[in-house]
Amino acid sequence: MVDLTLLGSLLLAILGAFLFFRNGFLKKTEESKGDTAAAAAATVVDERECRSGEGGDDIIIVGAGVAGAALAYTLGKDGRRVRVIERDLTEPDRIVGELLQPGGYLKLIELELQDCVDEIDAQRVFGYALFKDGKATRLSYPLEKFHSDVSGRSFHNGRFIQRMRKKAASLPTVTLEQGTVTSLLEEKGAITGVQYRTKSGEEMKAYAPLTVVCDGCFSNLRRSLCTPKVDVPSCFVGLVLEKCDLPFANHGHVILADPSPILFYPISSTEIRCLVDVPGEKVPSISNGDLAKYLKTVIAPQVPPELHGAFLSAIERGNMRTMPNRSMPAAPHPTPGALLMGDAFNMRHPLTGGGMTVALSDIVVLRNLLRPLRDLNDAPTLCKYLESFYTLRKPVASTINTLAGALYKVFSASPDQARNEMRQACFDYLSLGGVFSSGPVSLLSGLNPRPLSLVCHFFAVAIYGVGRLLLPFPSLKRMWIGARLISSASAIIFPIIKAEGVRQMFFPATVPAYYRAPPVK
Repeated sequence: MVDLTLLGSLLLAILGAFLFFRNGFLKKTEESKGDTAAAAAATVVDERECRSGEGGDDIIIVGAGVAGAALAYTLGKDGRRVRVIERDLTEPDRIVGELLQPGGYLKLIELELQDCVDEIDAQRVFGYALFKDGKATRLSYPLEKFHSDVSGRSFHNGRFIQRMRKKAASLPTVTLEQGTVTSLLEEKGAITGVQYRTKSGEEMKAYAPLTVVCDGCFSNLRRSLCTPKVDVPSCFVGLVLEKCDLPFANHGHVILADPSPILFYPISSTEIRCLVDVPGEKVPSISNGDLAKYLKTVIAPQVPPELHGAFLSAIERGNMRTMPNRSMPAAPHPTPGALLMGDAFNMRHPLTGGGMTVALSDIVVLRNLLRPLRDLNDAPTLCKYLESFYTLRKPVASTINTLAGALYKVFSASPDQARNEMRQACFDYLSLGGVFSSGPVSLLSGLNPRPLSLVCHFFAVAIYGVGRLLLPFPSLKRMWIGARLISSASAIIFPIIKAEGVRQMFFPATVPAYYRAPPVK
């Protein structure tokens, strides 16, 4: 099985080599365009220095969600003068952003924000339990080499965000205010600040050498900073279960249901979040009772017995929330004076709970890039230097993004027999234990962000599925299904890898921006 797995990796390498030369030409074209934009922006620098002035802001952050609040604290702690403008500073009430993987918790520690999961009744998470056709397997995070405090955390998203906002606002260098940013201010190709409306309705402008847009998945500012290709493969229906215990304590639970997965995980010591995935961009109507009927007749029979009663009670209480599941590959337009981060920049299906881990990892990368810089006022030079951000973030971001997209498609039911064989093979492969479970789980958790390892495990699952079909007695029909299984696996993962960027994902050292040194004045 190992030799066949390496064969799959070799095929990927050949594809990567082709795209490498193709992307090299495109990259040169993009760099030429970037040089033109940087030159046009050069005339703005002196004016921006005057506007920033003594005592002005160094950085404006739009949005104070997980990414914005964490970034504000991180940069403020480094001595930057940061202004954060958030549309609504009251506690958010969301049904996603509630599970932080161990890799994300390690980033919290690196940013000195780990105490933000204290005093909010956060629950420790040690792995996942996977259910299919009445069978269950437990997948533990490989945490043996880490401090005993390291694990996943699950919590109410709003409580976590409020803790981070409070910590950021405690710094004298950070100003946190409520307002709605309506547009970015641009002069001769460079972003110079933002226009926003205060809580009282007053129109204001704020200027800074660098504006970081972190206004979330519904961002209305990203269009000028990237090419947003947003896909909505499904929606989540969220419920809160009470007075029940999970079959596996302190674990996330994934039910491989029909038509698509169901998730359960604790968000406090007394509450369990249930997220029912509904394929497509719309869910049955809540107002006329169609959604409740769907949950009772289609979903409830597939819920584990330990949770069945609490699931029905949650439906009867009627507090059902819906949320579109969006995915969007990062496709930035390097723009002097501005940067995108968080869900405004890059999204993946929330099945694997990787969004906050990617955002916190991005903040660590950006912090390390900005630390050597004393002056941010040279917009063209700063823009050119920060292009390395898009390459340096790739190992973590592309691994989690690719895994999220691929697992959602594999875990969803399909009328195609080959796809269903892949689904069963994935469950059985993970159930083998040892490296067959710890390897994929270390990728999912953000503890081992290695794209090549991800591809190897993915095709190992496909080859394992073919082996199950051909043993003990192969037939023409089984061989045909096996061939379609490999084809289906390739059709799932290769488009995701292409969207992430083969060159940056697998050959980052070949990207010129990878070696970009801090500008010297």
